[in-house]
Amino acid sequence: MQEMANVYFDGKHYQVPSDLTIMTAMEYAGYQLVRGCGCRHGFCGACGAIYRLKGETRPHFSLACQTKVEEGMYVATLPFFPLNNKNYNIEETKPTDQVMMEIFPEIYACVGCNACTKSCSRGLNTMQYIAYAKRGDYEKCATASFDCVACGICSARCPANISHCLVGLLARRLTGKYIMPPADHTAKRAIDIAAGKFDADMATLMAKPKEEIKELYDNREIEK
Repeated sequence: MQEMANVYFDGKHYQVPSDLTIMTAMEYAGYQLVRGCGCRHGFCGACGAIYRLKGETRPHFSLACQTKVEEGMYVATLPFFPLNNKNYNIEETKPTDQVMMEIFPEIYACVGCNACTKSCSRGLNTMQYIAYAKRGDYEKCATASFDCVACGICSARCPANISHCLVGLLARRLTGKYIMPPADHTAKRAIDIAAGKFDADMATLMAKPKEEIKELYDNREIEK
């Protein structure tokens, strides 16, 4: 007999196999996940979840695709969180000391509670990369926020209403466009692609069996 776990999804009791993730357990229970999660042909970070274990009072935060169910787990999925998005033209936005104050002034209202870091589903030091952004150190902010999947859990917990993932995104855009040295070989490759230089190679590749393509991908040479 398969071991089962008693769990609660949005207040309703279910028995599900204990080796499932929260996401697959919800599907086992009959939920249709149509919010466009990354592993459901959408974007990674859409399956943010809040859960509490039996006997505990503090909540836990995670991605539902990465966390296994536990006996007595109470789960509430995190719906789309309305982040404080801002419009800017990256062609006109420069990495100046004032750019974050102009676009995301709320970061300077950070109270240092560290709730963002404690709730990050990826284990990022979120408060630290916001501190880098405040100091105008966009390259460090970009590096520290690189693995952010924009699930929005940190913003849902922030008393200062900071849109952390959008701050990190702006830092990465500024770093890639203005701070990092230009990748001349990439620009040349784009020109070659537009000229059709690789059309024949691409046609040959697409004609290969799926398993062979997977093997080529797994053993590809990755640029340092």
